[in-house]
Amino acid sequence: MTTLEVGKKLVELCKQGKTQEVKETLYSQDICSVEAGAPAGQDRASYALKAVEAKGKWWADNHIIHSAVTEGPWPHDDRFIVKFVYDVTNKPSNRRFTMDEMGLFTVQNGKIVKEEFFYSMG
Repeated sequence: MTTLEVGKKLVELCKQGKTQEVKETLYSQDICSVEAGAPAGQDRASYALKAVEAKGKWWADNHIIHSAVTEGPWPHDDRFIVKFVYDVTNKPSNRRFTMDEMGLFTVQNGKIVKEEFFYSMG
């Protein structure tokens, strides 16, 4: 798949709530995932698909997602950007907030090899 095709598929699956299918079909086994800030007790970067899946499980276990909007992709060479807007409640604090996030995805050989997330930490 081309970079644009991968980006369109990611957006389509996210809009359908199929984030596990994104990981299973579009991510390289050797993916690197980098957050803007480190989740509690974790590193900013996760290496390999199993670590990215564990990070996703942590997110799901600690948040209630009330709604999610996914827009894009915006391609550029071997990369594309996707915008995510989440209305979530953090379970431990019971704090509800809106999270605007941009994801920059790098594609090689039809698979996502790197994802970097940008969002306000304040």
